[in-house]
Amino acid sequence: MRELETDNSRAHRGQGMCRVLIFSPMPLSISRVRLEQLLDAAGRIRVAAVGDAMLDEYLVGDVERISPEAPVPVMRVRERRYALGGVANVAQNVVATGAECILVAAIGSDTAGAQLTEMLAAIGVPKRGLVTVARQTTRKTRVLARSQQLVRIDDEEDSDLTAADAARVLDAVEAALESAQALVLEDYNKGVLTPPVITRAIELARARNVPVVVDPKYRHFFAYRGATIFKPNRRELDAALGAEVDLEHPESIPASIQKLSVDHLLLTLGERGMLLASKDGSLKRVPTVAREVYDVVGAGDTVTAYLAAILGAGGSAEEAAVVANYAAGVEVGKLGAASVSPAEVLDAYDHFATQHAAGSSEVGPAASSLKA
Repeated sequence: MRELETDNSRAHRGQGMCRVLIFSPMPLSISRVRLEQLLDAAGRIRVAAVGDAMLDEYLVGDVERISPEAPVPVMRVRERRYALGGVANVAQNVVATGAECILVAAIGSDTAGAQLTEMLAAIGVPKRGLVTVARQTTRKTRVLARSQQLVRIDDEEDSDLTAADAARVLDAVEAALESAQALVLEDYNKGVLTPPVITRAIELARARNVPVVVDPKYRHFFAYRGATIFKPNRRELDAALGAEVDLEHPESIPASIQKLSVDHLLLTLGERGMLLASKDGSLKRVPTVAREVYDVVGAGDTVTAYLAAILGAGGSAEEAAVVANYAAGVEVGKLGAASVSPAEVLDAYDHFATQHAAGSSEVGPAASSLKA
């Protein structure tokens, strides 16, 4: 699962508060009629999602004593539950938009792989894009007692796939793109999105005029040349560029797009919403729309899914950013990673239209407080 970066979460990581965004380009807007058209069209498309699939396991219980074997708590497990993680959670969010999703990922011949396959089938995601490889399925086990996480255990191998396995992944990507209207590349540095896979997947998509949404990680950050929307958070972009992006002088941001060679850069900025920068030099502001924020975990996956769905439905990058922003505003108002339906997006739009537009036929997201 990927979370939206917030100023407070950056501070918790010891990186300090980001500087105030002082520039003021016109915020993006969309009419309700156009929003309904795009959401309706999104329900009739297919999205291919490629990347690192994970199984999230939660062991929940009680701690009442310390082990006599070592100074560690002994937890009695009361509940064991599972959730889709990584690109599998993006697939779940795509399905929530009403679109179909073909997931291309690598899994092992193990219980975690079987669990993932079963959970995906339950939400209508076919197994034909799942490539079985000679390595374990990535599983992250979180041990929780009294709502506190005690430890996380990662079962994984994060080296790049072998050339033979990468070729099988590319075969699955090519098959998926034959009927897809959008492509998502979701990178968690677990070895599926190697440079040859990234390059060829984008080439195939562009040859078919299929928009590409990228959620990157550090290892291959500059390998996504040709992507339609490149969606890092502020921390990821700062780390990749080796310097803090200067939001007080946003005219420097298009230089980042030239380095990345993408059409659009969508930066998530927490309390300040999102910033859409395009290769033509334009900068568009997408203010936050959250009413109350309970949990930012999973919001990034919601944004990625709606970006792909709206682009695949024929929307522009600007329209996709606005719709995805409304969806994220709904998601962060829910506890844990959660998906967002088109009806909830429309409800959020109506709420802010009533509160801020006062009868105008067109409305953009309204700024509000976003607390981590």
